[in-house]
Amino acid sequence: MPMNDSVIITCALTGAGDTVGRSPHVPVTPEQIARSAVEAAEAGAAVVHIHVRDPETGAPARDPRLYREVVERVKETGTDVVINLTAGMGGDLVIDPENPLTHLPGTDLVSGLDRLPHVEDLLPDICTLDCGSLNFGDGSNLYVSTPDMLRTGAKRIQELGVRPELEIFDTGQLWFAKQLLAEGLLDDPTVFQLCMGIPWGAPAEPGVLQAMVNMLPEGAQWASFALGRTQMPWVAQSILLGGNVRVGLEDNLYLSRGVKATNGQLVERAVQITELLGATVATPDEARQRLGLKPRA
Repeated sequence: MPMNDSVIITCALTGAGDTVGRSPHVPVTPEQIARSAVEAAEAGAAVVHIHVRDPETGAPARDPRLYREVVERVKETGTDVVINLTAGMGGDLVIDPENPLTHLPGTDLVSGLDRLPHVEDLLPDICTLDCGSLNFGDGSNLYVSTPDMLRTGAKRIQELGVRPELEIFDTGQLWFAKQLLAEGLLDDPTVFQLCMGIPWGAPAEPGVLQAMVNMLPEGAQWASFALGRTQMPWVAQSILLGGNVRVGLEDNLYLSRGVKATNGQLVERAVQITELLGATVATPDEARQRLGLKPRA
């Protein structure tokens, strides 16, 4: 696959990880998340990927009111950016290793449809669909997304007219996403996010990314990211293999060793890498056209 010469940059603003106490720049409140979205867009991001957090504690949340406030605040600024809302919250299962039928604190496990009320409410341009279950880090944390949950969720997202971004954490999940396409539960163009380096999914190895790119269905739009210090090398890796990119504080807190980043700075660095490779940065309108989204209202 030839190098991508027009790169869509996504900024993942805050995520759901335990990062709030590790950097003062991780946005927590709806106002902070919206401000960070505008900053990222002004720096060159065509897409912003949005999680929300409890404004008091910084813990991950899935309250539709918080999503509404973030989206409304972004739109009130008049900023032109594609809105991508996570729909992955509600898949967390923490088991007691001595008694696996006992759920421990940190469990937030709901049905596929119950992960979508904010999507139904706001009808964003894009929402994510995490395409399988995963041993999520060390210990006894699992992310649960079964084939039945995924079929139900994909069908509802399709009915709503929202474009799913298919979050792929390992090769089997890509295999199943292609099955959803074969069953008519996804519409073209399919949009994939290849998520690398998350323990214990696909490792951030160039050969693994190449193998996953080789598995993509014809005509798919795709991006990839990797965590921590591999974030910026992965920008180049993805572009060289023909893909788009994702950066942001969800995946990496540092601009360089010991220097904490803002979302805007991470996007600026991704823009620099893109242009040094001889590619251009796609505008939000160009992203909408390529991802099969509706024109800006």
